[in-house]
Amino acid sequence: MYIIKVKGKAKIPDYIQLRDEKFILVAYFRADRIDKNLEKYGLKGKEEAFYTLVESMPFGKMQPLSI
Repeated sequence: MYIIKVKGKAKIPDYIQLRDEKFILVAYFRADRIDKNLEKYGLKGKEEAFYTLVESMPFGKMQPLSI
């Protein structure tokens, strides 16, 4: 799975995209509302590692999700 952080503009918030091995969009959610979505994608219990990764990621750069 891959992750990318998308920068919002003006009133549009920042978003997180999760993509599978073929780069097909699996999830698209607001960066400030991560809690509700992690359980759906098998990341339950890895919240802190996910938050740390999202905070340290640059905008617009896709990278493998390794947590």
